[in-house]
Amino acid sequence: MNRIVILLVFFAIGFMSCKDSEKEIDKLEIAKQYYKILDGSDISAINTLLTDSLLTRETEYDYEQTFSLKEYTEWLKWDSVFEPSYEVLQIEQENEIVKATVSKIDKRILFLHKEPIVINQIIRFDNDRISTIETTKYEVFNDSVFVKNRDELVNWIQANHPELDGFLYDQTETGGMKYLNAIELYKNQQ
Repeated sequence: MNRIVILLVFFAIGFMSCKDSEKEIDKLEIAKQYYKILDGSDISAINTLLTDSLLTRETEYDYEQTFSLKEYTEWLKWDSVFEPSYEVLQIEQENEIVKATVSKIDKRILFLHKEPIVINQIIRFDNDRISTIETTKYEVFNDSVFVKNRDELVNWIQANHPELDGFLYDQTETGGMKYLNAIELYKNQQ
């Protein structure tokens, strides 16, 4: 009788351990899927991975914004205009969070920064959905190059194509198209 009880206890512990490791794998897989969706600009697939609202933070710049699912989808449309390439350089789960180092390049970043931006992020979850994405460190980001090129573009557009003025702050698909158009016009005048 005691052997049966002991065996049942071991089976129960083993079963619970398997369930816990499945949860850990799920969070890591959800994070990997998130970056894959960003890389492919697969906007329709994002709804299954995120909570109804998404908190984004940038620790180094003391910036925080909460997006509704609809607003974040609109931001993804803006992002997709620039044909982004996201590359996960490192990713691991640590308890209930996922830590990732990610490289991003696109037409906008290439113009403004001249090379990929590399960031460290922490992804937090509410149940099995992403609730927070925190950029904790910019591993590769030359702020002075980025700001100089952005300011030159904005000033040139204001002077030569005022119809595109405001493109910098319009993070919709239409705003992204204006931003891309501004970059092309600026590059063609040189």
